[in-house]
Amino acid sequence: MTEANAYQLAQVNIGRLKAPLDSPQLKAFVDNLDPVNADADNADGFVWRLEDESGDATDIAVFGDEWLIINMSVWRDTDALTAYMYQGRHREMLARRREFFERVQEAMVVLWWVPAGHRPTVAEAESRLLHLRANGPTPYAFTLRTPYPPQGAEPATALEIPDDLGCPV
Repeated sequence: MTEANAYQLAQVNIGRLKAPLDSPQLKAFVDNLDPVNADADNADGFVWRLEDESGDATDIAVFGDEWLIINMSVWRDTDALTAYMYQGRHREMLARRREFFERVQEAMVVLWWVPAGHRPTVAEAESRLLHLRANGPTPYAFTLRTPYPPQGAEPATALEIPDDLGCPV
């Protein structure tokens, strides 16, 4: 196994709901969960995503807050994640996120490298996100705007992310 594929990219994004999942306000979001997840499952470079018995992660607790929902997945690399995020149904739903989620000041998205085959836990994701909030982007916890290579100390080339779609950190 080469160093390039010895690691995979873990990502987590957390959202604070504006209303209960069964509310009319979140109907479009909930109706698109299965199709968006299916698109991810079939995307080039997709490895794994966190899910419960229902096939999504909406019932998985994060930071002990029932209004927060988590999306966590593992990808081959930042290129694969970016290609999926900014096209098709996912891009459409990302553009509508303010309809469904509160605007939050602190970082709610973090990336980190994991050994190939590792499946991150919610506790691991919480720790990485708290590290990003406290320290800014580092090789331990970073963003698409300030990526790091696997096990590297130098930032990789920053990706161009449309201002209306990316994480503000």
